[in-house]
Amino acid sequence: MGSHATLTVPTPERMGRLGRELAALLRPGDLVLLSGELGAGKTTLTRGLGEGLQVRGAVTSPTFVIARVHPSLVGGPALVHVDAYRLGGDLDEMEDLDLDVSLPESVIVVEWGEGKVERLSEDRLEVRIERAIGETAGEDHDPRRVVLTGLGERWAGVELAKLA
Repeated sequence: MGSHATLTVPTPERMGRLGRELAALLRPGDLVLLSGELGAGKTTLTRGLGEGLQVRGAVTSPTFVIARVHPSLVGGPALVHVDAYRLGGDLDEMEDLDLDVSLPESVIVVEWGEGKVERLSEDRLEVRIERAIGETAGEDHDPRRVVLTGLGERWAGVELAKLA
């Protein structure tokens, strides 16, 4: 069950736009799992998501805090941006983070979450960002390949390919 799409994202600007477009598909309670090497564009994508969701605060890599909450400016869901890199076990620890926000009413974006968040929800959107090897590299930015996989009933009817 679910849906799948692979996009080529040529520039950081386009990555941000993809985040904004993706935000339009997200609803409260959604879990987005971001993976990709350092510098792949995870934070750029999340920043676009934050813009699309119209949340408060600059989205930066949450390296020093494990989770950062960006409340909505427009009565929509908050964006909870989690860096699971330093979460030891799994997201039971999320419950202990004492986020002043209800996770079922928020959009949760987790970086470095593989193997840690899968139990949290059967419905999730997995976003893997990879460098598009073999493509002609630009001056300062290689194209990225973004693989979107929507898992569970929540994503069954969502046409992710329309983002391409």
